[in-house]
Amino acid sequence: MKKVFYLNTCDTCRKILGQFSLKGWELREIKKEPITKDELEAMYEQTKSYEALFSKKSTQIKLRELDIKTLGESDFKELLLDHYTFLKRPVFLTDNEIFIGSDKENLGKIRAFFNSN
Repeated sequence: MKKVFYLNTCDTCRKILGQFSLKGWELREIKKEPITKDELEAMYEQTKSYEALFSKKSTQIKLRELDIKTLGESDFKELLLDHYTFLKRPVFLTDNEIFIGSDKENLGKIRAFFNSN
């Protein structure tokens, strides 16, 4: 299994995806086709943290008046399943690895993964 979860309206996602050959990867546009509970569980199996998957930049945080500091793992899980913007993106998911977000360190890991495969 090789999947990329992204948002088509996100310039950063499009820029990152454009850097790699994604032949053989399932591309999932999360606004059109939100992540499922099973997919979220597969991500959790590799991260052991719903918070690691959670985008603290989501506009929904302010709209819902959420205080991130008071949220627990079950809250993060519920929010991730509730609205697509809560997922930190893009997420590259394989059977053995997961790469979450667009920070410089993560992009380096993604590049290394693609260069070795």
